[in-house]
Amino acid sequence: MHRRPRPTVGIVYPDHAAEDDYPFAADLLGVDLPVAHIYGTDLHAVPELLDLGSPAKLAGGAAQLAGEPLDALVWACTSGSFVYGPDGARDQVELLSRAAGGVPTTSTSIAFVAALRALGIERVAVAASYPRDVADLFVAFLTDAGIEVVSLADAGIDTAAEVGTLTAEQVVGFVRDNDHPDAQAVVVPDTAMHTLRILRELEKEVGKPVLTANQVTVRHGLELAGYTVGCPELGTLFEEEVDHGAR
Repeated sequence: MHRRPRPTVGIVYPDHAAEDDYPFAADLLGVDLPVAHIYGTDLHAVPELLDLGSPAKLAGGAAQLAGEPLDALVWACTSGSFVYGPDGARDQVELLSRAAGGVPTTSTSIAFVAALRALGIERVAVAASYPRDVADLFVAFLTDAGIEVVSLADAGIDTAAEVGTLTAEQVVGFVRDNDHPDAQAVVVPDTAMHTLRILRELEKEVGKPVLTANQVTVRHGLELAGYTVGCPELGTLFEEEVDHGAR
């Protein structure tokens, strides 16, 4: 059950790229997803990502949402969370929760693990927009959670802004070309990539679930708010018959 007819999940989002995925999802699901932006260089490079996900910057994002009736809060940046490693990512969301007055809080990296567990998926193909060294850190994050990565593709794109300019056709082609027959799902880990409007097309292309960063961010945020809703347009993860109780 949820506390309000329209639950509110705050989104702390880095810079600008694909944040329009969130109002699209909010309208589709009948929820509120206010977005607060924090800023740094948008390079997919470890030092810059560590700075982007620093406590001070995340606290600044939480402060922007102080006037919202938050039911949950999400740090909507995969690379800016997994770059800290599993323990660091957990510490990150605990600090963010305290900055937001104790509301349930998660991050996109943690949301990916929650989504895979909810669907019972153990083997994945990763189609990452990042350079290889950053993509390898995401693989390590999933591996620590018990997920087997059977293949990894990296597009080697240096900035989030460039990822945000990829067309739907380019995204579909990238996901299709980097599936693997042994994978139970394809994981696409970048909140800078527009995916929510094409999830059904992505899943049709590969014939299996596709989990994308903005999709799992919304889903886990709503779960933490105590709210579940079926919406097949947003892919297998949002199908009503799937048990999403795991967090």
